[in-house]
Amino acid sequence: MKYFLGISIPLFILDQLTKWLILQTFPKMPAMSNPNHPIEVIPGFFHLVRVHNTGMAFGLLNGNPYANYIFGGIGLVALTTIVILWRNNAFPDRTTKVAVALLLSGIFGNLTDRILPGRGYVVDFLDFQLPGWQFIDKHSGGHFPSFNVADSCICIAAAIMIITAIRGMIEEAREAKQQQQG
Repeated sequence: MKYFLGISIPLFILDQLTKWLILQTFPKMPAMSNPNHPIEVIPGFFHLVRVHNTGMAFGLLNGNPYANYIFGGIGLVALTTIVILWRNNAFPDRTTKVAVALLLSGIFGNLTDRILPGRGYVVDFLDFQLPGWQFIDKHSGGHFPSFNVADSCICIAAAIMIITAIRGMIEEAREAKQQQQG
């Protein structure tokens, strides 16, 4: 519970607050429009934009009439799975509990956007112009797909879980090697 109260809820609030600020700062736009009127924070590198995303990462399935149902359902399944795994002590150490707390804040943040009355889209607003990105996505102008605080929490959680899993496999291999030698 301390991870939920200390990590998930504050990051959820930060996510929703920043999205609300973007919605108040930028003029109302059609749901599927491209970022317009960016606010340049760091010239040539970081901008604030207003993007409505009904899809998922990188705008995949954006504009699909069923995307909110699909990704809303995926979010609910993920939340249910996490609760079941948590109750079965699948996250025994501090690192995995922190990762799950980050994951929960991200899922709740984007799910809230999808179900808010009058919304039905995720608000993305962080826009980075990355060197070389134009070679990966020729139509991007060098801009990495915009994202938000919730997306960042999900990605950081995934990275922590991957690193933890790799570290666990290395430790298991080391132990197996020691048992063979001993």
